[in-house]
Amino acid sequence: MCGRFVLFTSGQDLIDAIGEVPGAGPVHAPDGTPPARYNIAPTQQVPLVRFAEEGSRLDAARWGLLPGWKKDDSGPPLFNARGETVAEKPSFRAAFRRQRGLMVLDGYYEWKHEGGAKQPYYVAPEDGLLFAAALWDTGGERLSTTMVTTDAPEETAWLHHRLPLFLEPAEVQQWVSGTPEEALELVHPSRAAGRLRAQEAAPEVGNVRNDYPELMSAN
Repeated sequence: MCGRFVLFTSGQDLIDAIGEVPGAGPVHAPDGTPPARYNIAPTQQVPLVRFAEEGSRLDAARWGLLPGWKKDDSGPPLFNARGETVAEKPSFRAAFRRQRGLMVLDGYYEWKHEGGAKQPYYVAPEDGLLFAAALWDTGGERLSTTMVTTDAPEETAWLHHRLPLFLEPAEVQQWVSGTPEEALELVHPSRAAGRLRAQEAAPEVGNVRNDYPELMSAN
């Protein structure tokens, strides 16, 4: 799963990175790009990328899906959606059919039980951004999103048995613009996991009020 992440790439660098994805076209960010963040948590605003014929659009969305039939944000936030059941679950199936997008990350945090304690790790690729398969909806008259997860591949299973569905650039258009059947073909342990590296993170990352670069390293 993924319950905290990092996005410090911002401004034109973020727009350029999204624009390099096949099928993205010109990137429109009507409200600008978000500032650097180092401890993003569910229910907070996150950047959501959606494709359209005229290009792609970057908007702020609540991290925690609000299905179209929901009137408010009560209840636990739906910040992750299991890829194996995303086409059938009532909370996700409508968005999966028609409203697939991307969440953009520089890296994310995961916790592992070690010696009776939970040790946080910061996980990130050797270079570049991560593009996580996402769904979006507008319940409660708010734009919201959730991150799709799958079983973890061998490379990351030591840390956690689940992993966000990170898409390779060549897979992105199939996810956001393909049929539901074509999108489901991508729901498998991420091929991008081989690029991920993990390091111990600072324990202060457990407090969502802490948001600074030093959280990414225990040193």
